[in-house]
Amino acid sequence: MKKSSIILEYAVITLGSAMMAFALHFFLEPNTIAPGGVTGLAVVIQKLMGIPMDITNLVINIPLFIAGIMILGKAFGAKTAYATLMLSLFLRLFIIFFGAHYTITTDILLAAIYGGVTLGVGIGLVFKMGGTTGGTDLAGAMINHYLPSLSIAKLMMILDLFIVAFAGIVERKVETALYSVIALYIVVKLADFIVEDLSYSKAFYIISSKPDRIGKRIIDELGRGVTAIDAKGMYTGETKDMLLCVVSRAQVVKLKKLVYDEDPYAFIMVSTIHEVLGEGFKEVNSV
Repeated sequence: MKKSSIILEYAVITLGSAMMAFALHFFLEPNTIAPGGVTGLAVVIQKLMGIPMDITNLVINIPLFIAGIMILGKAFGAKTAYATLMLSLFLRLFIIFFGAHYTITTDILLAAIYGGVTLGVGIGLVFKMGGTTGGTDLAGAMINHYLPSLSIAKLMMILDLFIVAFAGIVERKVETALYSVIALYIVVKLADFIVEDLSYSKAFYIISSKPDRIGKRIIDELGRGVTAIDAKGMYTGETKDMLLCVVSRAQVVKLKKLVYDEDPYAFIMVSTIHEVLGEGFKEVNSV
């Protein structure tokens, strides 16, 4: 990997860690909102015992970090160690410069929403660069290694629900758990959104009586490749070519118009593709 790419990855991880610390210190911890994870657990522990979040974050993550290196490899472990240290460092800096319980808002709903948004984007950036900040996101990444059909963010949500329930028990307020669930939901959705990439594409499956004409126009006018797949209608027994084509969001309307210009009776299926590798899209070596 190029040196510039490595620097960029660690710069993004640093930004993500800073955003996470910002959300925890200025929105979540002062309002006792625990959106799961070791950080959420740290909020509860600070409330109960007065132990600073940055200390709890480091102590709990040490055994998880060792397990992560064994399962996910040294490269993943290096990024996770860096992100975990950066998160604790930024938490400590915010405590030093702003005090232990400084909050931007005392409105718990606003704190849950804005804290969840900031924390979710931060976690997503760290995930996107191939790291975690320890805790349930690291545990989720290890489980994802064996169960790739489940995203890291969704596995986090399952683990985090237990911590959210614990926060409600400690505070003896159902509202605390409910606001924590709101923050957790936002975190998971935004983390998934960042990891899956904003630049999603669309896959078209086209069944038409004029596949050759449509395929040629797609290649000539949109500059996209087309694959013909043998398909047989079970009702009619008729065999046709089904065209498969992946296009960018900007080309969706053009492709629909092109198909129906040639065949108003064409059957089209469209699905969202979150990542496309290869010519015309993202290069494999840039992943």
